[in-house]
Amino acid sequence: MQKILIIDDDQDMCIALSDLLKEDGFNTLTAYNGNDGLKITEENQPDLILLDYELPDIDGMKVLEKIKKIDKNLPVVMLTAYGKIKSAVQAMKAGAFDYITKPFENEEISLIVKKAVQIQKLGQEVKVLRQRLEEKKEFPVLIGKSSVMQEIFEQIKKVALTDFAVFLQGESGTGKEVVARTIHSESLRKEKPFITVDCGALPETLIESELLGYEKGAFTGADKSKLGQFELAEGGTIFLDEITNLTPATQAKLLRVIQEKEIQHLGGKKKISVNVRIITASNLPLEKTVREGRLREDLYHRINEFNIQLPPLQQRNQDIILLANHFLKETNEELHKQVKKISSKAISLLERYNWPGNVRELRNTVRRAVLLADDTVLPKHFQVSLSRSYVQKRDKLQTAFLKDLDSKKTENKATSLKRAKTKTVESIEKKSIQEALLKTGYHRGKVAKTLGIGYRTLYNKMKKYGL
Repeated sequence: MQKILIIDDDQDMCIALSDLLKEDGFNTLTAYNGNDGLKITEENQPDLILLDYELPDIDGMKVLEKIKKIDKNLPVVMLTAYGKIKSAVQAMKAGAFDYITKPFENEEISLIVKKAVQIQKLGQEVKVLRQRLEEKKEFPVLIGKSSVMQEIFEQIKKVALTDFAVFLQGESGTGKEVVARTIHSESLRKEKPFITVDCGALPETLIESELLGYEKGAFTGADKSKLGQFELAEGGTIFLDEITNLTPATQAKLLRVIQEKEIQHLGGKKKISVNVRIITASNLPLEKTVREGRLREDLYHRINEFNIQLPPLQQRNQDIILLANHFLKETNEELHKQVKKISSKAISLLERYNWPGNVRELRNTVRRAVLLADDTVLPKHFQVSLSRSYVQKRDKLQTAFLKDLDSKKTENKATSLKRAKTKTVESIEKKSIQEALLKTGYHRGKVAKTLGIGYRTLYNKMKKYGL
């Protein structure tokens, strides 16, 4: 329900206006002088102000000027005597939304107030839409045809329509925030805000005030009240990235917010109800952080109602070209270029690289290549480290292969028969994978097909043998 502040030294006028606006469904606040009005504006953040031109302590124009410094988008309607219309027009030039002359008709007040509130609401909606458009430009959509991504799509579809607290685990750059946004956009809360808080980027001294908000004077430098991220996300979703970076004290307060669905500003006494869905993420397994004492066990159970594991890009080899072409198109639109394709040699290079920075690194690599390319992305347009990495990996693989051929000479004769047989099987298996890797130029998709095994099985065996 919108709040309207009435600043007028005539108490009877304040009562009459308050009764009228309450009938129209508004909450009202009153101040009988300019200083009190400014204080209430800072502390309560009204949606509209009715401001009398003549006040006992400060000139109405001065009050208007200070209100606009507090919030330049806050609509202010001036109340003025009939003989001072010229002054009211000056106020409009200074930023007032409209003016009303005394005496006035109730219908006139109602019409202007409703119009001002509606315009402000539309302005906020436009701002949100613009923000979403910018987010779409900044963040890639969630795409992939690999079996592991298809499984994740199914998980998102099932959990999105619930209010389960979701935990996302994955390496840096695997798209945790993109998944969080997708869950929100597929949920019943999609028309409400999506707020992101990077718990690892904010200083320890600021994270609590950022999440919960604060009152004026709560600490040095708090010259006005500020809403917390939970309030800004009201009705929508809040995404807490790298949650394991929160201090024990902040974790305790977060747990209380989740349990009681209430927050309390720093320096404030009032409880504020919040209705927010929580999605959290970390590049560390939650169980490990609980064992190490970095995450409260009770908080772990609250935020881990549904868990989604995001794979590194090297486990999504099928998706590399799909993603690269998507980033090609995205960057063409951003830079107003017409780079048509990625050459076959460049594609081969992308598929061979191990992508330690995951999807984020791939996106940056393609963006840079498109910037440098004219018609086609070629290997020379990639970062030097990309091709160098393949050469180093190939040399490492050849060295390991040659060492493996001589390994039998140093085999321990005391090894049991069973262990010897196991080692022989593993040795043959490792040798087969090494040979296939060398023949295919380290193309893991082709290796899996050659050996007749699944891609994930190949990945696990390569990891086992240090390949």
